[in-house]
Amino acid sequence: MPISERLAQLGSGVFARNDVRKAAYAARAAAAGLPPLLDLSLGSTDLQPPPAVVSAMQRAMEQPASAAYCLHAATGPFREAVAAWAQRRFGVAVDPAREVLLLVGSQEGTAHLPLAVLNPGDRALLLDPYYPSHMGGLHLASARPQLLPLDPAEGWRPDFGRLAPSQWDALKLMVLGFPHNPTATTGEQAWLDAAMDKALRHDLVLAHDNPYVDLALEGEAPALLRHPGWRKGGIEFFSFSKSWCLGGYRLAFAIGAEWLITALRQLKGVVDFNQSLALQAGAIAALEQAPDWPARLRATYRQRRDRMATALEAVGWPVRRPSMALYLWLRLPPPWREQGSEAFCAALLEGTGVALTPGNGFGPGGEGWARLALVHPAGELEQGAARIGPWLAAAPEP
Repeated sequence: MPISERLAQLGSGVFARNDVRKAAYAARAAAAGLPPLLDLSLGSTDLQPPPAVVSAMQRAMEQPASAAYCLHAATGPFREAVAAWAQRRFGVAVDPAREVLLLVGSQEGTAHLPLAVLNPGDRALLLDPYYPSHMGGLHLASARPQLLPLDPAEGWRPDFGRLAPSQWDALKLMVLGFPHNPTATTGEQAWLDAAMDKALRHDLVLAHDNPYVDLALEGEAPALLRHPGWRKGGIEFFSFSKSWCLGGYRLAFAIGAEWLITALRQLKGVVDFNQSLALQAGAIAALEQAPDWPARLRATYRQRRDRMATALEAVGWPVRRPSMALYLWLRLPPPWREQGSEAFCAALLEGTGVALTPGNGFGPGGEGWARLALVHPAGELEQGAARIGPWLAAAPEP
């Protein structure tokens, strides 16, 4: 049966391809007594959300309204809580009625925004490497991506001077995300300020994906809301998935220029409804009763980062210690670089039961790398490194 050209452009996605490989390995492991799957491929943490959040959801779940469809007007209390959080977190006054929008995960927002602001054929700037939903949103909108390569030798700093003024004038949208996934680079406020200045100068939208804003292990994470020009053409996406360990609950929000929030809200109005009031109650509790939860997580992730980096280095895999939580961004061992990250991660899974994410799933700039998620206790991570070491030493030339 025929499918759309748009769907063909999307492809299967790196996480979907990995899912097939992980399921196949898990089935073989159970049947043949192989080491169990150690899944380090997804940023889905093993850490639990704050008890106050779970309690708030449980209480709200008993209310009949939590089972009903939730339209935008009913999200008012959530948007009020977000506005108060923005004032506390960034010292920015935000209008909850016009500048805040509830999202079903930040990926929903970043993937839908291009449909709201771009016409087919419009150009949009993406960092390379990029998060997959950023490119996916452009394909859905039939837009044309302009990639801005990030150089590891420059600390993954975006060099906006790579584009000529005429290229900037041709752009309609720029999508950034610092702290950066997959390179685990916190980034600097100056980088984001320069991007917003470019957006204002060339009349384009700046979308900043910021789910890791509270998980910088060194320094302070940048935020678009700190730039005074965000109300003219900026929108920033935040998530409860990482900072409050609520990934499966799909809770996030956008704060942005009124016209961008209005456009995204209009699109959402014909695509989906909002999350249950019970889930919103939990999100409100996270912002109001557990604002320090992300700070508690940082110590755990710092320990995991350091212990896993040390363990991998001990088996001969050099590691650049990242400045943000949750990931190690690993250069492939030299013998595998010509074969590529997909082949390496497939072989590693087959040989050790340890699943990483191939870097090529994050764009051309991700080829030659693999992403490791620090989503198990430090001892289990070290056991994973102990599996990897002998395999690296014994693996034949690919």
